Amino acid sequence: MRIPRIFTDSPLLVGSHCELDDNAANHVGRVLRMQQGQELRLFNGDGQDYTATIAQAGKKNVQVEITGAETNRTESPLSIILGQTLSKGDRMDYAIQKAVEMGTTVIVPLATERSDVKLKGDREEKRLRHWQQVAISAAEQCGRARVPNILPVMTVAEWLHYSQNANLKLVLHHRTEQSLNTLAKPGSVALMIGPEGGLTTNEIARAEQSGFLPVALGPRVLRTETAPVAAIALCQWLWGDIGN
Repeated sequence: MRIPRIFTDSPLLVGSHCELDDNAANHVGRVLRMQQGQELRLFNGDGQDYTATIAQAGKKNVQVEITGAETNRTESPLSIILGQTLSKGDRMDYAIQKAVEMGTTVIVPLATERSDVKLKGDREEKRLRHWQQVAISAAEQCGRARVPNILPVMTVAEWLHYSQNANLKLVLHHRTEQSLNTLAKPGSVALMIGPEGGLTTNEIARAEQSGFLPVALGPRVLRTETAPVAAIALCQWLWGDIGN
């Protein structure tokens, strides 16, 4: 039987008993319906994976005994900050899920001129909580040591300021001949992904003025949820931990 891997915000210490946080306890107790004596694998973002045994299990509260720890080596040496334009339906969920699987460090939802999604107030807070849970689930599934943060929605101006310290800043743009494999190896990358209709000429110009290089991934136009997966995979292949 496969041992479930669960993220928890709780501190974890070998030899101690730990009360799982509400989200983790709900998943273990209500969704998986696990019982006392069953084994778990836990992580909390400190770079370790912990083995644990359920000491007490209820629908709302789960207590575990931490029995061991080992270093998790799944994090990429390449830091990737993804600026992903908001999109409708499950396309944003898909982009976030796959970006986490591919090793993204931080994900920033972007409000661009052609974005067909507008989020404010309680609606934005609700979506951010949902997207963070998508990221947690993806990290649990793919074996990552850390869960990328989903930051609040940013305007283009806010994003350009936030990402200014990245070693290499890229804006995906199919109307250019610049390709990734001609660039020197960076320590960190900021990727800017536009909406279905693409970034406007003004947005691309502002990005270039802020040090972003326009790059193309090939002759075909990719969907907004496909582009980050392809771009991150190529960055990890060239400069990260895929294929090494």
